[in-house]
Amino acid sequence: MENAVSELDSISRKLKSVEKSKKSKPKMMVVDDEPDNLELLFRTFRRDFQVLKAESGIDALEVLAAEGEVAVIISDQRMPEMKGTEFLSRTVPQFPDTVRIILTGFTDVEDLVEAINSGQVYKYITKPWDPNELKAVVQQAAETYYLLKQRTEELKIAEDRTALLEMMVQQAKKQHSLEESLQAIASELGQHFQVDACILQVVEGEFLGIIQGTYSAGETVANLLAEDPLVIEAIASGEIQVATDAAKDIKVHLAIPITYGKEVLAVLSLQWKQPRKHREDELKAMILLAEQIALVIICHRYSAFAGS
Repeated sequence: MENAVSELDSISRKLKSVEKSKKSKPKMMVVDDEPDNLELLFRTFRRDFQVLKAESGIDALEVLAAEGEVAVIISDQRMPEMKGTEFLSRTVPQFPDTVRIILTGFTDVEDLVEAINSGQVYKYITKPWDPNELKAVVQQAAETYYLLKQRTEELKIAEDRTALLEMMVQQAKKQHSLEESLQAIASELGQHFQVDACILQVVEGEFLGIIQGTYSAGETVANLLAEDPLVIEAIASGEIQVATDAAKDIKVHLAIPITYGKEVLAVLSLQWKQPRKHREDELKAMILLAEQIALVIICHRYSAFAGS
């Protein structure tokens, strides 16, 4: 796919025109059975965080069940009904990336060492705490949380893309018709990239052929690619094309030529009804997937030739 990678910067610049939604404050939870301490913790962090409060571990678990994941939890250790370390350990299975901090007014070495060694507690702070020290620890904890979330997301993306590539290989090996393979690929890509419409259609010469695979997240896809200037340019140039506010109902449209050598074998159309920014690594993944689709089509072509 000649010059495809060099087009990424241009595509990214165009997509940056899509307006970003404002980021909200990160969530954190403070848990303490002493009302004065709880209010002090709330006032300390309310400017930088959405602060959720709870007066016990049991109450805190109920709040988390309703509110969902938070970036940081600060919990007192000595509380009635449930120790802080026990409460924090119960949050690990559902919220593994949340960073946990214990406040303690005494040296409960056994509980703290076990919690820290098992990864349930990030740090412990002794009472009475220094506000500046606590703020610094929480800021570091929030940064750690976002780093963990980023790595978790990157790992999931890598796993998903590996599965997609494996699916492409399996499609190349199967003796299904080309149309069945394109349909399977379009469905997988459409779901993976969360599109509203995905069309994968062969090209014959300089025009679109009749063999295609389609995916729609809602209503049936209307295939208007033959009249779409974006698709026509993608076929003519052999390079990825992007349009924002592409049509009345389509906010972002990517037209990706599927090429082998200098021949355009097919075109992949990905359409979104909502504004969407694509990361550079995502666009590179699309190029890699396009190369694999080309191999699937070539395998079908050779299979048909051998069987004739």
